[in-house]
Amino acid sequence: MLRAARRVGKKLAFAYPAAVRLLPAAVVLAGCTHAAHVSPPGAPMTWPALDADFLAANTATYGFRLGIPKVVGFAPDGDVLFLRTPPRSFVGDLYQLDAATGQVTQLATADTLLAGADEHLSDADKARRERTRTATKGIVDVRVSDNGATIMIPLGDRLFLIDRASGALSTVGVDGYPYDPHLSPSGERFAYVVDGDLFVQTLGAHQTPLRIARHEQPTVEYGVAEFVAQEELGRTRGFWWSPDSQQLVYQRTDNAPVDQLYVANPLHPEQAPVAFRYPRAGRPNAEVTLHVHAIGHGSTELRWDRARYPYVADVQWPQHGPLTLVVMDRDQHEVALLAANPSDGSTTVLHSERDDAWFDILHGAPQWLADGSGFLWASERSGAWQLELHDAKGALVRTLTDAHFGLRGLAGIDSARGVAWVMASADPTETAVWTVPLAGGAPTRITQAPGVWTAQTSDDGTTAVLTGMLADGSVQVDAVRSDGSAIAAIPTTNEAPPYLPAPIYETISLGDHHHATAIIRPRSFDPTRRYPVLLHVYGGPTARMVWHNARAYLMDQWYADGGFVVVRIDGRGTPNQGRAWSRAVLKDLITVPLADQVDVLHALAVKHPELDLGRVGIYGWSFGGYLSAMATILRPDVFQCGIAGAPVTDWNLYDSAYTERYMKQPADNADGYRTTSAIENAGKLVRPLLIIHGIADDNVHLANSLGLVQALFVAGKRAEFVPLATTHMVPDPAIALAQERLQVEFFQQHLAAK
Repeated sequence: MLRAARRVGKKLAFAYPAAVRLLPAAVVLAGCTHAAHVSPPGAPMTWPALDADFLAANTATYGFRLGIPKVVGFAPDGDVLFLRTPPRSFVGDLYQLDAATGQVTQLATADTLLAGADEHLSDADKARRERTRTATKGIVDVRVSDNGATIMIPLGDRLFLIDRASGALSTVGVDGYPYDPHLSPSGERFAYVVDGDLFVQTLGAHQTPLRIARHEQPTVEYGVAEFVAQEELGRTRGFWWSPDSQQLVYQRTDNAPVDQLYVANPLHPEQAPVAFRYPRAGRPNAEVTLHVHAIGHGSTELRWDRARYPYVADVQWPQHGPLTLVVMDRDQHEVALLAANPSDGSTTVLHSERDDAWFDILHGAPQWLADGSGFLWASERSGAWQLELHDAKGALVRTLTDAHFGLRGLAGIDSARGVAWVMASADPTETAVWTVPLAGGAPTRITQAPGVWTAQTSDDGTTAVLTGMLADGSVQVDAVRSDGSAIAAIPTTNEAPPYLPAPIYETISLGDHHHATAIIRPRSFDPTRRYPVLLHVYGGPTARMVWHNARAYLMDQWYADGGFVVVRIDGRGTPNQGRAWSRAVLKDLITVPLADQVDVLHALAVKHPELDLGRVGIYGWSFGGYLSAMATILRPDVFQCGIAGAPVTDWNLYDSAYTERYMKQPADNADGYRTTSAIENAGKLVRPLLIIHGIADDNVHLANSLGLVQALFVAGKRAEFVPLATTHMVPDPAIALAQERLQVEFFQQHLAAK
């Protein structure tokens, strides 16, 4: 592990084990060195002093995000339930906003509920928090009955109930660890999973749980979403209540075909490794079926063409309308919306679509109208996302938005007013909240301030909470009605950063491709100087780097103040710029993303002579780590060094649903998997490379970095490898602080003026 940094003059030096340094026989990496690889630090120079106080504050506040409210429920009277942490604590507590008065009341704290005891999480719950990227602890989720009278709070292996009217607190006894408990809509029962078995229990004293499904063998579990559903399909649940609280639809998962991997903690060799099922590209997936149980009357299996559509992307059981399934084929070319009959298990196709590259499902779609007369769907068949209204049998009634609207997501429906809540913007770097008339007509913009807005709505769509990370760096959280009128602001407790970056936004057009970019200069910028460049990247599907949100660049500013200019570029393959833009990476996740980064960087340098393209470093995490590793390996003419955080180094090692969506299956794209592999290309490395990876990462498994380490060793190359005592996330302030210091020292070493 990294030890504490010590300051030497104006440069940071680090005390850490020699094994993670660049050594010719180190276990963590290396071997012989080709002369062409050597990149001496260059002539001595003085780097600006780094702002240690800012870095400490940034890591302690989780990027100044702790204290921003997270909505977890709505009551029928419009009251809003939300979680919030103190500004420098990761422990969340539960609050209520009174919609009538705007008053905020604290309902529960984790410390009070646990009476000072520690929260004990199962391995399954820890994994689920990884899937949802939940960095906080304490109260992280709540369940609310439809009438708003009862609130359930899971805290590890304990369940607490709050009566909203009286505030009375009680506990629920469960034999075993209750995984993913959910109240029935009536609030009279709840369902949960213990060790792969699904139970239903009536609230009240001395109630005997009813076992709905018992796993037949160790590889089978009920009521739990499989790995790819949680990580890649946006579905974290494995069972759902019927609206009348009399039935449950639940998932049966047989993980026997799936590869079993392990994560171990070498810091604690006395602890056994944690086993988990991880379906890698081209390897078998879990076998998933769905069943409906009528309480006290047995279960029925739902039937559809599972050979054609093995993925269950979504399950909904609306108040009015059919039990609805969204299923996909393994290569994700096709999606089908099915109506299921819970009595006999039959299903009928309401709607289906095909995309010859891959089919994405818009966040929030589908959603049924309150009366069950139809549903909202979204499609890219025109080349861009458009919102559609379909009738109850699936027929298209009308298209509600045009292709230039920039639809990003569907938040909810207010059927009484006849509008849908959506997130949209024609500008790919912003998102606003709108309402769209279901009868057709022009959308109404609800949020006006530029920035990145999200919306969460009550079930009936009459109330929404809008959260804005604004262009000017402010944070705004407002409860509003669907006509746009204000209910109240929800107060935040997050610390304000001591300063805000002033990004220079540029749109670089190369032919028909228009790339959003952001440049962060040192606050002491000298226009007569040329600065080394740090290219901060993600570059892959599902995420962008350039946003009109000053807070997004806080750490970029810290790096820039250390003597660099930091650049972000969004190239093809990233979202929000149409179907053709995103599908440019089909079967090849490196050629286009890397070419766009290089070409746009060169175009920026023409307009900004302060960019010294003779001193360029690149860094990123996850897909950004992959892109950084490949850029350092393949383009030494552009990049003098790189830092790869938690990189995928061979797509054969990553999960099936993500990888096959873009790369297709290895048997159908063998050359693509070979040419896009950092391991296969390891012998080309001639520049300094720093690899950082969490040893307990169950998303991008440590095998990725170890595979690259070994390939470099065999090829006679060397790099630095730093294993962290973390998972894929790095929320621990001490580790995050040491990581950032290490990274800036690496860049200062290798990008010094020559």
